[in-house]
Amino acid sequence: MAAETTPLRCLLDVNVWIALFDDAHQFSGRANAFIDSPGLQVATCPLVENGVIRVMSMPAYARRGGLPMQRVRQRLQEACRSLDHAFWPDDVSLRDDSRVDFSRVQGHNQITDLYLLALAVQHGGCLVTLDQAISLSSVPGARPEHLRLL
Repeated sequence: MAAETTPLRCLLDVNVWIALFDDAHQFSGRANAFIDSPGLQVATCPLVENGVIRVMSMPAYARRGGLPMQRVRQRLQEACRSLDHAFWPDDVSLRDDSRVDFSRVQGHNQITDLYLLALAVQHGGCLVTLDQAISLSSVPGARPEHLRLL
């Protein structure tokens, strides 16, 4: 009989949160199906929370414009209260060679994803993302269970 493993706490990236909050998002169905997973534990960090509020309140976000910042903030507060949520501080530095292998980074567009994966590894969790271009080899110690693609 295989030993049961405790599910890792999931750090949802900005795009996953946006897909959860915006029913018109192309990946809303995937994000909502994931968030309804039994026993799901989620995490946020300052970078993700700030990103969700910033992106969804941008005037160019949607055809009718962005949402009021306070409304996005309230949605985030409500979601975190209703889920098994933990707040992780941004306590990883990309200056630390033991956290990131920059020889494996392909470009500037990977920096945030790379950071979030390193943060998830630091906290013993996994990064949940829609981005298919994240390389586990760019974060020392990252294993397949540290990254979940929706």
